[in-house]
Amino acid sequence: MTMKRYIGTKIIHAEPSFSSSDEPPLGKPGYKVVYPDGYVSWSPKDAFEEAYRECAAMPFGLALEALKKGLKVARSGWNGKGLWLELQVPDAHSKMTLPYVYLNYPADAQNTPGARVPWLASQTDMLAEDWKIVE
Repeated sequence: MTMKRYIGTKIIHAEPSFSSSDEPPLGKPGYKVVYPDGYVSWSPKDAFEEAYRECAAMPFGLALEALKKGLKVARSGWNGKGLWLELQVPDAHSKMTLPYVYLNYPADAQNTPGARVPWLASQTDMLAEDWKIVE
C-alpha cells in the first residue's frame, strides 16, 4: 500500500528553545510550540523551520489560508498604510452566493474612511512574500 501525501497549514505560537530532559536528545536546538488548543510540544530546529514560516513574511498562499481561517491579512509593502483584507463567507443575510475577499480601509483614511471594497490580487500581490496577519 502506498502512503498518501499530505500538506498542512496551522497557525501556532513558537519560540526558540533547547530540548529538556523530556525531549531527547538533551540540549538539542529547536522550538517550543504552543497550538491553538493550548497543547505544548517541542520540535527539532530543522523539522520546525522546514514546516513553518513566520507570519510576518508569508507568501500569498499562506495568507489565503489565514483568510480561510477567519484572520485578517495585509502586505507590508502596500503604499496605503492600515489597509487589510478579510474573507466574506455568505450567510443568511448575504445576497452573495460564494465567498469573496474584500479590502478594508482604516477609519482614519483620508478619502474613504472605513470603506470596504471587493479586492482582486494582482500578479505582484500573488508573488509577494511580505504578507502578514493583522491583529
